[in-house]
Amino acid sequence: MDGFCPEGWKTNGGKAIKFTSADLAEAKVQETVLEAPVVMCDSAHNLIVNLGCMKGIIPRVEGAVGIEEGSTRDIALISRVGKTVCFVVTAITADEEGRPYALLSRRIAQEKCKDYILQNKKCGDVLDARVTHLESFGAFCDIGCGNIALLPIDSISVSRISHPKDRFYVGERIKVVIKSISDDLKITLSHKELLGTWEENAELFSAGQTVTGVIRSVEDYGVFVEITPNLAGLAEPKGDVYVGQQASVYIKSIIREKMKIKLIIIDSFDTGFSPEIKYFYKGENMSEWDYSPASCQKRITTRFCG
Repeated sequence: MDGFCPEGWKTNGGKAIKFTSADLAEAKVQETVLEAPVVMCDSAHNLIVNLGCMKGIIPRVEGAVGIEEGSTRDIALISRVGKTVCFVVTAITADEEGRPYALLSRRIAQEKCKDYILQNKKCGDVLDARVTHLESFGAFCDIGCGNIALLPIDSISVSRISHPKDRFYVGERIKVVIKSISDDLKITLSHKELLGTWEENAELFSAGQTVTGVIRSVEDYGVFVEITPNLAGLAEPKGDVYVGQQASVYIKSIIREKMKIKLIIIDSFDTGFSPEIKYFYKGENMSEWDYSPASCQKRITTRFCG
């Protein structure tokens, strides 16, 4: 994203990049966004960053957008300790003993990144993201420099899940697509459109195979088993199974015109297994997405704005 990445993207979570004094001086002139790990949050809630050649200090009010105004709580700073943050270099100075240190701003990096996204990205654009935390209603994702956007649970996959932790873990790198941008400039994300259509997923399987899946719903009329994140089938009712179990299932039939896969559960067990995420869409923007097979009357579609 033209240098604006989720925090930890360049260092893969925590490895320190060893900058030289010349690197930092050049970054100050160019207003380049850098990243490095936070080693401490002091009693005044200033963040101390390991730059390699010298200490970096992010003053409290520069630690995040909204800190100075009070719309962002200080826990947003404390929680960065041990993690990588993005920043720009605002000054290089020295302490009373003559040791050089750099003054940094995470807030400016966040503002520069958000301005870039709002000016250059639109609905349907695909972004890199990192999962920051999970709630029952969705996954919060860093889409650049610590700017957070919501990925609602019903937009994670076509196959229904009971909680985003069934699909993601905190820190995971994922792809997302911009679903909407509100009047107050809040960005909402989607994910399921990148995981392929019903046909693309169904082509991975054939009748007569026995495959692994996860039980996602148990109903009186049958058991829904997810065999990929965007594809689930209905198994015949079976006792002693419950949501979250891994299951080995026999594929009885694949009915494209009804968008259905009929399964038989062979066995079920507790392992914490989850089907691997596979991204079918490789482009940079999608204006629309049609999940349903052409022969099926039922339509599942997404139309992206703008």
